[in-house]
Amino acid sequence: MSSAGSGTVNGGISFWYADDGLPEARDPLPGDATADVVIVGGGYTGLWTAYYLKKAAPFLRVTVLEQKFCGYGASGRNGGWLYNGIAGRDRYAKLHGHEAAVRLQKAMNETVDEVVRVAAEEGIEADVHQGGVLEVAYTPAQLARLKAFHEHELSYGEKDRELYGARETVERVRVADAVGSAWTPHGARLHPVKLIKGLAAAAEALGVTIHEKTPVTEIRPKHAVTPYGTVRAPYVLRCTEGFTASLKGQKRTWLPMNSSMIATERLTPEQWATIGWEGRETLGDMAHAYMYAQRTADDRIALGGRGVPYRFGSRTDNDGRTQHATIDALHEILVRFFPSLAGVRVAHAWSGVLGVPRDWCATVTLDRSTGLGWAGGYVGSGVATTNLAARTLRDLIQQDSGQAGPTDLTALPWVDHKVRKWEPEPFRWLGVQGMYATYREADRRELTTHSAQSSRLARMADRVAGRH
Repeated sequence: MSSAGSGTVNGGISFWYADDGLPEARDPLPGDATADVVIVGGGYTGLWTAYYLKKAAPFLRVTVLEQKFCGYGASGRNGGWLYNGIAGRDRYAKLHGHEAAVRLQKAMNETVDEVVRVAAEEGIEADVHQGGVLEVAYTPAQLARLKAFHEHELSYGEKDRELYGARETVERVRVADAVGSAWTPHGARLHPVKLIKGLAAAAEALGVTIHEKTPVTEIRPKHAVTPYGTVRAPYVLRCTEGFTASLKGQKRTWLPMNSSMIATERLTPEQWATIGWEGRETLGDMAHAYMYAQRTADDRIALGGRGVPYRFGSRTDNDGRTQHATIDALHEILVRFFPSLAGVRVAHAWSGVLGVPRDWCATVTLDRSTGLGWAGGYVGSGVATTNLAARTLRDLIQQDSGQAGPTDLTALPWVDHKVRKWEPEPFRWLGVQGMYATYREADRRELTTHSAQSSRLARMADRVAGRH
């Protein structure tokens, strides 16, 4: 049967907004204005940056400009994985040395706790549960990758992670045919929209000015240009992630990669008894076209993966609507993991875009000659990374303006990283479509051959992607 039935809400931004309600939009920019720092983008990166800047220097005039409403993009559509992964760590180890990358990983481990701490301090009820991250293998090739991944993470100083066999895995979550898993405590499940709404309110309470329904069409030194007027400020920060390509001159900076999700209806206690998952870990796998899932606070399963990975010309969707074939594919993953849920209804489906740099490395930058700064390229690991990026932007601005000196964060290897632009069309579209078709075929072969060797197709796709 098709899982995208008449009872499935498709789009409407995301399930998280259907669950918590759309926000009442703030007023747009009324005309030309000035500020000390203007932030373009009202997602996690922009709001965390505004929050930390005002906490550090209450006298700063900080203005956030958002094209729709805060959390309209990836911050309101993601899988709610607050975890310690960061895009590009291995490349940073090659460029700056292993110890530099270890410092970056340590900062990410601490970032998970920082987000939880601030949410508690600010009274943000975001359904946070620190159950860690469990990544499962269910083929011999996935198991080999899992063991290598576990050892690799240990080499970056994560000594508190654990490797499980099939029996120990099933004791946590009863994933069909699971042969092993790895768990790290540096992760939590949360409700993305409750976090973004609470963060926006906390920033406003500190005196941050937020203008919504205000698209920025161009960023240039000391200017953020909108249809309603221009905000002038010594520092202009681009925090637009998957929507960066819509800005003048940024078409090929970061590729807007599509990710899709489904949320099931609420499961009964009897259904949960067949699954386990009492620790409410965030759940992933070791497939090449990987999935990510959480057990929500109201006992649904929210599960995501790649659908149509990229739209020609770096286009982005409007309301999160996703294709029926993608909904069916995600439902198949759900049933592949938990066969007892074959008859469970998909209550909601949606999509969103994340930002992918050409070398798949997240970055944070402040150009001291122009006052232009940016952070992003999180490649889907942004729920926590945005927080580290924001604190780093705060420190870079304080250092540049003479309010403070260098810090541990400003010395991390992802600061001021340069990356080339993506290829022009149609090469961009052809490359991404081919890459994900190859990953899916690699996963299919590993499932059918039961070989312990990772498919050579996946290694080819990695090289095309620029991941290695």
